[in-house]
Amino acid sequence: MPEIENLIKPRNDVSSEFEGVLLSLLKEKAVWIKSLNTLLIADLHFGKAAHFRKSGIPIPEPVHDFDLLRLQRLHEEFRPVHTYFLGDLFHSDWNDQWEILNQFLGQFIGTEFHLVKGNHDVLSFSAYQQSVLRIHEKPLTIGRFVLSHEPMESVPDGMLNICGHIHPGVRLVGKAKQSLRLPCFFQSKSQLLLPAFGNFTGLALVRPKDQDKVWAITEEKIIPVLSGTSIG
Repeated sequence: MPEIENLIKPRNDVSSEFEGVLLSLLKEKAVWIKSLNTLLIADLHFGKAAHFRKSGIPIPEPVHDFDLLRLQRLHEEFRPVHTYFLGDLFHSDWNDQWEILNQFLGQFIGTEFHLVKGNHDVLSFSAYQQSVLRIHEKPLTIGRFVLSHEPMESVPDGMLNICGHIHPGVRLVGKAKQSLRLPCFFQSKSQLLLPAFGNFTGLALVRPKDQDKVWAITEEKIIPVLSGTSIG
């Protein structure tokens, strides 16, 4: 399990602005919107290790401990009024990790937790009804932002679709042809793709166009990927 001390470091985040609203892109792979007292997180995939073990693949449960530590730190630091999970909060069918997750979230009594359902959010109606979560079956709008799990094909003018699902990543290539794959935030004119929050997830490399913005994420900080940087 990671040491708590390793998570308590000075903030080194970046900001993006949309229609006058400031979005803080956090190195913990989340977005903080101070003006709305809102935290946005995508693709936690909690319980995935237990799901793999049921299939005979011996993945140890502590793989998710780091995710809980980051969630705890974020909620203790920002104290959001609302936290929106943008889909794939829990990986698949019910296992006992669902109860652990609900008990964990229940300690943050000042926060209302929302789930915008994604393709992996397949638990029963009763499981969601008995949880700490407010469930949203379809994308919803808060201010200038449309929150969804999968990227929307059509976004209303003057709105930004904030979403997950893709698990965006970028491969940075150095002059000596060495390369590094990192999760990233990926923003186009009308869409902001969030990196997968979960520690036990993969990456899908993005192919930015000239006007797109990419921020690579390391354990220490957010790195704007400038034009001219070689992206694999």
